[in-house]
Amino acid sequence: MLPSVSILGHDIGSYTICAVIGMIVASTYVIFSVRGRKDLDSVQLMNIAAVSVLGAFAGAHLLFAFTKVDIIVGIVSGQRSGIEGLGSFVKTFLEIFGGMVFYGGLIGGFVSGVYYVKHLDHIKLEPMVYADVYAPAIPLFHVFGRIGCFLGGCCYGIESRWGFAYNSAPVPESNGVVRLPIQLIESAGNLLIFVILHHISKKEHLKGSVFLSYILMYSSMRFVVEFFRGDSVRGFFLWLSTSQWISVILFLLGCLYFRKIKTENKDKT
Repeated sequence: MLPSVSILGHDIGSYTICAVIGMIVASTYVIFSVRGRKDLDSVQLMNIAAVSVLGAFAGAHLLFAFTKVDIIVGIVSGQRSGIEGLGSFVKTFLEIFGGMVFYGGLIGGFVSGVYYVKHLDHIKLEPMVYADVYAPAIPLFHVFGRIGCFLGGCCYGIESRWGFAYNSAPVPESNGVVRLPIQLIESAGNLLIFVILHHISKKEHLKGSVFLSYILMYSSMRFVVEFFRGDSVRGFFLWLSTSQWISVILFLLGCLYFRKIKTENKDKT
């Protein structure tokens, strides 16, 4: 569709532009949503966000590398030609770590944020309180991220009688056939999740319930969406993609934790 945009003589990827816009919009939402809240540490709010973004970036690339484990095994076993010289190393490195998977970013961002909060010796913070604050911003960012995927031609849908045809996408497999715009469908789903989470966050709720609601809603949507994806980079095991297995695990963990916080709240009352 529009894999890149020329700005001041430089070609910038559409996904990069959409991701930056998404980060700005999501950050602005968080800033306005916490105005007047005295139970939050504004400095730590920014620190947690910074640490989580770094964790998300690392996690997204690591999970992508997991989907490329066949390449790693091939190199180690000698079935694939070895790395000879700097150019060959860079090419292979980018082939393994060059992409990103959203779930890796979500898990990496959450784990790094919780780790940071838990290791603050001079101040006591509740990780799930801050997770609730950031929860609506995640699907809000993802709205723009998936639009970037659609423009760039990645994460494309299955072949369909109705949809869009790529002709110059950087991913060769996506070109030449009409495909279901699953990226835009997921973008719309994320927008709906954001609206619901925003509504929940403005009402009285159990600590952690906003974030858990996001996990339950997104994992359910992602499990279904994966059936309509056409790219093979996602990795498969027993007829389900990597993201579908993660969706199942996160949904079950979310249900268990929801039950835990409801039980704890009932015991307090």
